[in-house]
Amino acid sequence: MNNDLALLLEKNLAQVWSERDASHRIESIRTIYAINSGLYHVGHQTTGYEAINDSVSKVLANVPATFSFFKLQPIVINNDIGRLIWGMGPNIESIVATGMDIAFFEDGKIKSLYVFLD
Repeated sequence: MNNDLALLLEKNLAQVWSERDASHRIESIRTIYAINSGLYHVGHQTTGYEAINDSVSKVLANVPATFSFFKLQPIVINNDIGRLIWGMGPNIESIVATGMDIAFFEDGKIKSLYVFLD
């Protein structure tokens, strides 16, 4: 189960946060996130697939189109909670920002995702 949850966090990074096309992204959100899941940034929170998609779109609108998100350290799963340390940049060798995602899982999907920017 831990490997499945770690893979889910990797998919979230690649198929949600690094996906520029909102119509593709929403399909991934529906497979990765639980119904009525929440996304929490510092000072911001939202609930539901469409709201999560809109929130990610707003973040990506302020990020150069050549940037993606990359896993920087092994994912740690502790029961139904996961931690992912990530970096953002044009490639993994040129990271310009770092952060951490803390995910709470329910029935094999992300129920809540807390995003921290360093």
